[in-house]
Amino acid sequence: MNLECNANYVSDKVKEGYLAPGLMVTPLLDGEDYWIFKVQLTTEQALIAFPKFSTYGIGFLKEEDWNTNLPYSCETEEIYNHIRHNKGDKKITKQRCIKAIEILQNACKNINS
Repeated sequence: MNLECNANYVSDKVKEGYLAPGLMVTPLLDGEDYWIFKVQLTTEQALIAFPKFSTYGIGFLKEEDWNTNLPYSCETEEIYNHIRHNKGDKKITKQRCIKAIEILQNACKNINS
């Protein structure tokens, strides 16, 4: 499993003022490019980390139940249990999701240090 970083997101949003100190906003969710970190699970599905107010949320890239995510600082198992119904593909295992969530959590921790 590989971690992808969306470098364009960070540089573009800084230019647009989205990351101004003390300002809390959610990203535009009108596409699939609002994530900062992504771990691809299948050709169609990934787990992502994205800005969510003053933290980062973790959820699936494609969701049937829109806006199902939790902050990266929650327990890994808690995040999985909250979002698992959005996997979309029964072939995606719990173990694969747990590993991907851990990768995303570590990336979010490191971006804040």
